[in-house]
Amino acid sequence: MYPEPLPQEQRFLEALDRDDWPAPGQALTLAQAGLSPAALVELFESQLMSRHLDLQARRLQARGEAFYTIGSAGHEGNAAVAMALRATDPAFLHYRDAAFFIQRARMVPGQDPLRDLLLSFAASAEDPISGGRHKVLGSKTLNVPPQTSTIASHLPKAMGAAHSLALARRLGSRGEWPHDGVVLCSFGDASFNHSTAQGALNAAAWSAYQGLPMPLVWLCEDNGIGISTPTPEGWIAASMTSRPGVDYLACDGLDLLDTWRAARQAVQVARTRRRPVFLHMRCVRLFGHAGSDAQQAYLSSVRIQADEARDPLLVSAGLLRRHGILSRDAIAECYHELRERVARRAEEVIRRPRLEHAEQVMASIVPPPRPSRIGPWRGEADVTPDTLARRLNRSLERLMSRYPQLVMAGEDIGRKGGVYGVTQKLQARFGAHRVIDTLLDEQSILGLGIGMAQNGLVPILEIQFLAYLHNAEDQLRGEAATLSFFSSGQYTNPMVVRIAGLGYQKGFGGHFHNDNAIAVLRDIPGLLVACPSNGADAVGLLQEAVRLADEEQRVVVVIEPIALYHTRDLREEGDGAWCFPDPGPEHRLAVGELGQWGDGRELAIISYGNGVYLSRQAAERLQDEGVALRILDLRWLTTIDHDAVHAAVADCARVLIVDECRRSGSVSEELVTGLVERGLEGKRLARLTAEDSFIPLGRAATVTLPSVEDIVVHARELLGR
Repeated sequence: MYPEPLPQEQRFLEALDRDDWPAPGQALTLAQAGLSPAALVELFESQLMSRHLDLQARRLQARGEAFYTIGSAGHEGNAAVAMALRATDPAFLHYRDAAFFIQRARMVPGQDPLRDLLLSFAASAEDPISGGRHKVLGSKTLNVPPQTSTIASHLPKAMGAAHSLALARRLGSRGEWPHDGVVLCSFGDASFNHSTAQGALNAAAWSAYQGLPMPLVWLCEDNGIGISTPTPEGWIAASMTSRPGVDYLACDGLDLLDTWRAARQAVQVARTRRRPVFLHMRCVRLFGHAGSDAQQAYLSSVRIQADEARDPLLVSAGLLRRHGILSRDAIAECYHELRERVARRAEEVIRRPRLEHAEQVMASIVPPPRPSRIGPWRGEADVTPDTLARRLNRSLERLMSRYPQLVMAGEDIGRKGGVYGVTQKLQARFGAHRVIDTLLDEQSILGLGIGMAQNGLVPILEIQFLAYLHNAEDQLRGEAATLSFFSSGQYTNPMVVRIAGLGYQKGFGGHFHNDNAIAVLRDIPGLLVACPSNGADAVGLLQEAVRLADEEQRVVVVIEPIALYHTRDLREEGDGAWCFPDPGPEHRLAVGELGQWGDGRELAIISYGNGVYLSRQAAERLQDEGVALRILDLRWLTTIDHDAVHAAVADCARVLIVDECRRSGSVSEELVTGLVERGLEGKRLARLTAEDSFIPLGRAATVTLPSVEDIVVHARELLGR
């Protein structure tokens, strides 16, 4: 079995037959680089394996047997970076890092990187990392978490993972990775410019500048072009050489000796000084961006030929000859032997099973469970009725004392105690390392949490306002919620995200502090969203959210209604009817568990959050008019138990859904569909929602939202009164 050379390979073979192999830019000896002859041969073999995988992927794609053929050709120098690290150091890899992956696999006994990567190319159900769900570089054994293709989205969590190493040691947590480890995060020169990358680079430098441990190597693989857009010459170096808190090193990624020298230095600095290092590896992109990309459309033939002449495999072959390690014939023999091996393995792999059913695809959306790590609590529940904010504060305090691996992080949550006082005094009790005041960057906050969670901690993150989530929500959608899916449940990032949000906050901020857009959260597979309407439920939902994160490794968002944080009264000033006693440490409200007030059969009102509070006020007036009603509190806004909802209202003459979020994309749409599908006639059903509008400032702040009067009017109309 000897496949026909592809055009790209034919040009390489012709160059291999010539004696004018390109010389490296640095004339280092093996002794100067600190690399043995055997190690250089091993690196060259890893480079060859990566190249043959790239070529074989294109052959398989042409036959319909492989998919998403983004390759590593020209970046194979990253094999030397892999050799400079320990196999236990977590590596968040760029999609052009197959050589790194192969080299790391060769450092761990029993690995078969060629088969593993080919299974991924073929989207086989036997792919050991994603189970055929995506072409990713990843391995639990090799400490390589899989990354998605979202540009630069893995940098924030790499920063979080680096921060977690010292934190786990301080908390006495064994963690997933050694406490003296170094985190490697690689990316391209085009990705460097993404706001997510810049935020992560800044957050790491900001932390290191203050003396916080951040053992992290940023590997920027600079091939000078992003798909078709050139990177300005000198831009990366100019941006990073004088950055506070970061050490800058550069290397020629075409030269294994120079790359090994710089990588070893970078890892040593990161490991011993516990600070971030930016390793700028200059390389070349061969074969185009990905798949069918024809770079002839935007690069001249002269440029393409010049790039091919700089092939790192030719440079490596030249090094082996110049240092008398391998002859020209031995190099050619090695090349062809590995070419044959990859082709043979590919033919075996394409016959392996692929995913066929939806159940198979979805099996890893929900992570596997693990044993609880909760500790005892010997305090007493506070029976004095109090507000939602106060109940949350006491619940957080109790949870932090029972779960030593819990870490809180967010803007202003420590010294200030949160904008609304929900986290008051917690930093004073548990320390700044467990109640972390972060910089003002929601992407970095979420990335910090994702990275900490991957290292065995359970973060409780705070996003100050719901409107502030939207510039960072891909950290939930593209990263946190997908990790279990793309790793077949081998990697998880359990966490709880508290978000102050929704409307009805008076006299402050307009739309950006009154945001009723939650659709962005409700359509993320596997993500759970809760919303309390009162202090007792807030305790039950938060305690269940932490249990879900700790035991079931879930990602849970708790939306806390700002307007209800300090609300004490329901009917009239001073009645204290919206204050509740602490329901206790074991009180948890399971996913889908509904709340109910009243048992009247004439009218059922279904709502959540502020809507429940408003519906309770409206109920006072409706009952005075003789209406027998009940109010259902959803509590959970995803994974709604529609059978339970239907059963709870089926014996009622009429059903009104009160939804404080926008009419389009709101929870009410799902509720109406679920009830109608279960046989509830349309004439018995109505919904009241907010308008499809942003929320204005001042006295008009509530005019687009449901009001008590609106609820009363809609109820009367539905009842025919």
